[in-house]
Amino acid sequence: MKIWQKNIDVNQFVETFTVGKDRELDLQMAKFDVLGSLAHTQMLETINLLTAEELKTVQIELKNIYAEIEAGNFTIEDSVEDVHSQVEWLLTQRIGEAGKKIHSGRSRNDQVLVDLKLFFRACIEDMVNQTSTLFNQLIELSNTHKDKLLPGYTHLQIAMPSSFGLWFGAYAESLADDMELMLAAWKITNKNPLGSAAGYGSSFPLNRTLTTELLGFESLNYNVIYAQMGRGKTERILAQAMSAVAATLAKMAMDVCLFINQNFGFISFPAELTTGSSIMPHKKNPDVFELIRSRCNKIQALPNEIAMMITNLPSGYHRDLQLLKENLFPAITSLNECLEIATFMFQNITIKDDILKDKKYDYLFSVEVVNDLALQGVPFREAYKIVGEQIENGTFAPSGEIHHTHEGSIGNLCNAQISAAMEEVLAQFGFEKVNKAIEELVR
Repeated sequence: MKIWQKNIDVNQFVETFTVGKDRELDLQMAKFDVLGSLAHTQMLETINLLTAEELKTVQIELKNIYAEIEAGNFTIEDSVEDVHSQVEWLLTQRIGEAGKKIHSGRSRNDQVLVDLKLFFRACIEDMVNQTSTLFNQLIELSNTHKDKLLPGYTHLQIAMPSSFGLWFGAYAESLADDMELMLAAWKITNKNPLGSAAGYGSSFPLNRTLTTELLGFESLNYNVIYAQMGRGKTERILAQAMSAVAATLAKMAMDVCLFINQNFGFISFPAELTTGSSIMPHKKNPDVFELIRSRCNKIQALPNEIAMMITNLPSGYHRDLQLLKENLFPAITSLNECLEIATFMFQNITIKDDILKDKKYDYLFSVEVVNDLALQGVPFREAYKIVGEQIENGTFAPSGEIHHTHEGSIGNLCNAQISAAMEEVLAQFGFEKVNKAIEELVR
């Protein structure tokens, strides 16, 4: 029998369908469910719904359950519907009547809301840390290889000289911008929905400010209806931030797949980091980056998937929302894996020297020659025409020299400024405050 169930057994076929993958996915939220209960029960004692002795008993056993989860010794039994029921059942079995009181002033609706918010906060911290590590790797590579030139392309046609300093730095700066979106997701996530109950509040004199402080939230979702409306909205905003990071990784992976191709030959990786062919002994395939590209393209579809699942739902809770976990949770894992392996691969990249000495890249320097003529006083449009005619009649002679000095160009990468921008956004997340609150809650 379920904790919400009365005297009628639910049809087994219906129960199996409605529970879905909740037991499997809820394991990822288990410790956060306990954290929510630790804060909630402290609050209940302040409004006399738990005695001091009951609170002490409840807190000790909740912390024991938390330790079991951390040690990997926690399961959700087949006879139990979800993580909330499992934790409450364990507590009641171990300490008796006091365990039955912890649900006072709560609904499973706001319980899952706070679990998700706490879970998402931890996930965002992981994704930000992984992104920061990749960012630092890209900046290091940009500085190391700043003088190594490569072709720049427009329309996939040879266009102008670029450099590996520019290329690595471009993706670093892209990640810095992506963290601005992740910061927005963090701010939406870091608001406390606990106490909104089923979406209409409670007649108990709950102290929502106290649970906000105990759980390290920055503020509350104040309106109880809006707190419930945040289910789905929070997921969509987080998915949009993840999609931005994924878009950067997918584009970068595509560049790698081009640059490692023999017709380009700009970069290489050790043979053990590539894969072979069953019939072609010469193959060194960039499977890692192809999978990063595909995984991240899949993640870019996530915001739309979530939007379609919640579109036109009226206010209040609906069981549709349960399915959001099935889309979002695996995507979070996948993005972290992509960030981690991209960093690993770039730690082992080799850059080819003297790429632009190949004659087929001579026309890359046409703009340099046009600009040289313009600096000598020739009107730009006339200089453009002169060089165009030289190219057509085969007399064009590239200088091979690069004189780019403005901000963000080959000779002035501005990596220090890009790093400062990244540090500025990272400093706004406030992970230390959150982690300190959680440490105090479980100690």
